[in-house]
Amino acid sequence: MNIAELVSVARGGSLRATGRLLSLVESSRREEVLAALDPATTRVVGLTGPPGAGKSTTVGALTGAYRKKGMRVAVLAVDPSSPYSGGALLGDRIRMSDHINDPDVLIRSVAARGHLGGLAAAVPAAIRLLAALAYDVILLETVGVGQSEIEIAAVADPTVVILNPGAGDAIQAAKAGLLEVADLLVVNKADRDGADQTVRDLRAETDVQILKLVASTGEGIDELVDAIEAHQRADTPARRTARARSQILSLAQTRLRTHPSLAELAAAVADGRTDPYAAAAQLVGEQMEPSTQ
Repeated sequence: MNIAELVSVARGGSLRATGRLLSLVESSRREEVLAALDPATTRVVGLTGPPGAGKSTTVGALTGAYRKKGMRVAVLAVDPSSPYSGGALLGDRIRMSDHINDPDVLIRSVAARGHLGGLAAAVPAAIRLLAALAYDVILLETVGVGQSEIEIAAVADPTVVILNPGAGDAIQAAKAGLLEVADLLVVNKADRDGADQTVRDLRAETDVQILKLVASTGEGIDELVDAIEAHQRADTPARRTARARSQILSLAQTRLRTHPSLAELAAAVADGRTDPYAAAAQLVGEQMEPSTQ
């Protein structure tokens, strides 16, 4: 099937066709897929946090809550490793076994492929594709390794940061910059000792809304869904434009890192034949303004 046929079949509910299209948006044929789509938007909920915080379990619980509302759900798990390794996909399938056979739930691993910022370069395209295929909500789970995760705020609303009780997670999250981009903070495994202290520590660091959750049992998941929906209702055109600006700049940076002229310009700067300001202007194809020299 050609791309138009794949889109048509995917709109009819074929997970295989949807998977094929997602593979294409990770390839050099991305623009062909995007050109075949009608304009559409959807809800994107970002989930990040340190490894072991229970992100995948929380994603599974949220998926169940949204399915009870009759919503079609797509899960995108960003895998920092090879697209062929299993990676995040394997972990998510284990934790989301209740949803694997649900035709209205899509679970997909997306390889980061060296893109800066913790998100795969194909993620914005995948989101646009899934919106066009009438998915009601996308749950975007990132690898949770620290500073690089803050880019999730460019595509998601809200960004939910998940932490564990104790173990210094609140302090580490503050150091990693995660608290700066969090729209909602969730202390998962809240039935464990130290949960209340972690909440108090977080309140001393930020004024972001903090919720307690036991994702493995679903305790607190309805409150999390309500908080997510309240945040989405408060979204504004200005905030959406700011997120789009961040996406554009991030993807442009990734393209510039592989620009064929970069090595030559870097050598010229290192040898003193030019300066980094002129080299940067040349790299982006602009003439320098006098004030920048």
